[in-house]
Amino acid sequence: MTKSSTETGSGPAASDPASRGDEPSTSSQRERRRRILDATLALAAKGGYEAVQMRAVAEKAEVAVGTLYRYFPSKVHLLVSALAREFRRLDQRTERSAPPGDTAQERMKVVVDMITKSMQRDPNLTEAMTRAFMFADASVANEVEEVGFYMDRIIARAMAQGEPDEVQLSIARVVSDVWMSNLVSWLTRRSSAADVNSRLGLTIDLLLGTDDSPRRARLHTAIGKGNGAAEENGAEENGAEENSPAEERLAVDADSAAGA
Repeated sequence: MTKSSTETGSGPAASDPASRGDEPSTSSQRERRRRILDATLALAAKGGYEAVQMRAVAEKAEVAVGTLYRYFPSKVHLLVSALAREFRRLDQRTERSAPPGDTAQERMKVVVDMITKSMQRDPNLTEAMTRAFMFADASVANEVEEVGFYMDRIIARAMAQGEPDEVQLSIARVVSDVWMSNLVSWLTRRSSAADVNSRLGLTIDLLLGTDDSPRRARLHTAIGKGNGAAEENGAEENGAEENSPAEERLAVDADSAAGA
């Protein structure tokens, strides 16, 4: 995703967020964290971003406000952490069960469609988490990186049918960036669900389709037309630089007059 690939430096060498050691260490702390995130998701699903207020979260999770702030210093931190947990769970599910499809292209479409539909099922919740992700600053870098890590790995694993390599992760980042852009467009009602599905399908076809696939064939045709037009324009410009016969005669007359 955009944040992970351009701001936090995640990539093939990025470590698994689960290995960072910043998760609660005791069972009571983990249970408290779970209740806080569950309360956050419940409030966001009901009223979107604005409904997630720290005091309301603390009350619903049955923790003190001070305790909540020790776990999550801000509302953005809280919502991005909730988003990271959702992607971590999705990563675990896709690791246990490979998506259907005979080709990397087909499997990636299945996975991306599954992620998209799961986010579109609850617009309020998706709006809240996505808005927080877009607002996140450096103080939420670890959580933002975690979201990107899991998103990229889920998509790349569909290609690899196992642990992805560097090239597959790079392709996954392009797809996840396109996915995030279109999710925001859908949330702001600038695109329909069908528009999002079509654009994501086109992106995957252009990245992974064979050269004789219909969309790749049309792409090559368009590129060929573009190159042909550029060559034609270049020839016209070169021709325009040559003097016309009348201009050449004027130049000769001017030289003769100067010699006289």
